[in-house]
Amino acid sequence: MRNFTHDLIERNVGLLLVLVILTISVGGLVEIVPLFFQKSTTQPVDGMKPYTALQLTGRDVYLREGCYACHSQMIRPFRAETERFGHYSVAGESVYDHPFQWGSKRTGPDLARVGGRYSDSWHKDHLNDPRSVVPESNMPSYSWLAKGKLDPDSIVPKFRAMKMLGVPYTEQQITEASAELVDKTELDALIAYLQVLGTAIKNKN
Repeated sequence: MRNFTHDLIERNVGLLLVLVILTISVGGLVEIVPLFFQKSTTQPVDGMKPYTALQLTGRDVYLREGCYACHSQMIRPFRAETERFGHYSVAGESVYDHPFQWGSKRTGPDLARVGGRYSDSWHKDHLNDPRSVVPESNMPSYSWLAKGKLDPDSIVPKFRAMKMLGVPYTEQQITEASAELVDKTELDALIAYLQVLGTAIKNKN
């Protein structure tokens, strides 16, 4: 029987592949499994509420338009970050997000604490014509969102899907959700979503 040496592993592609997969699997389990037993990563922060129908629809608009490609929602626990954006992000803020929007790319500023920082009218102007409120902005205009009417019938299946994923919507909330979207636009929804970001931590503090 040949010795199980480093040289043998390097020359045997199949064995090398198996050992690499094994190493990554064990390392991943060691890092990930404990998180399932920590309340800080599985329980919502105090004051955290599931998205309303308008906010959840706005989140879908946010995803559809690719806003996550330029804006992260993850403030790192460093002084330079917290002084600019606010309290660092915690996992308990994202338990109702499927998928969460932490991200890492920042062409534009982080949005984790943007909720309540500006008025609805500011957001409306900014989305319609970014340079009207931020002259140096390179963000494109999203003026068409004001013309996009929401479909009230589309929210009930979304609420039911979120409930299956663990979001604590009641049956009453599900059946009444569509009423919130009547006569609302995609712009209204996106603003509602932006205005709730980070507010659970803000209100807690």
